Amino acid sequence: MTNEQQSTTNNQQPTTNRPFLIVGLGNPGRQYRDNRHNIGFMAVERLAKVHHLSSMTVQNKAIVVNGRLHDKKVIIAKPQTFMNLSGDSVGPLVAYYKIPLENVLVIYDELDLPFGTIRLRERGGAGGHNGMKSLINHLGQDFARVRLGIGRPPGRMPVPSYVLQNFHRDDQPLLDDILDESVHAIDTFLINGIQLAMSRHNRSLID
Repeated sequence: MTNEQQSTTNNQQPTTNRPFLIVGLGNPGRQYRDNRHNIGFMAVERLAKVHHLSSMTVQNKAIVVNGRLHDKKVIIAKPQTFMNLSGDSVGPLVAYYKIPLENVLVIYDELDLPFGTIRLRERGGAGGHNGMKSLINHLGQDFARVRLGIGRPPGRMPVPSYVLQNFHRDDQPLLDDILDESVHAIDTFLINGIQLAMSRHNRSLID
């Protein structure tokens, strides 16, 4: 970690006069667009759409949208390195914009949560997620994350086949609810910080 990153590890309240980085994890390419593994991409795309942010650039191996949300400078990023190398993009973005780790939020798919469940965490390990392993290799563990449940594969289906499978048509209503809730959670994080975001948005949307 850089000195900048190390200095943030004991203070997880957002630094409001510095930029925020909101990262969705996924794989680039049309063939992966609707995969379960790309729900992180879907969430940040929904965030940009809701807030009418559309000016995209390519920077540090990521599609980046810069804007202001809730009177804060926000960078929304979708790494284009493929999932397992996500840190190769996010690490340089954090360094370039000098973003303190308490201002980083990463959204990604979580096998160990049922579909329809959202869980925010202040920090932690990768939990077997290769994209998060890559980020942690570059940043350490002290950044917030939003885990969006996709559930475990049925029967003996291999995990790679399951996560690279598209959501079913019947999943779409609940998927829309999850993406909307993730936007609300990101908004709360930006305005109030991770603790209040966890207390408000750690929930299941399954009836």
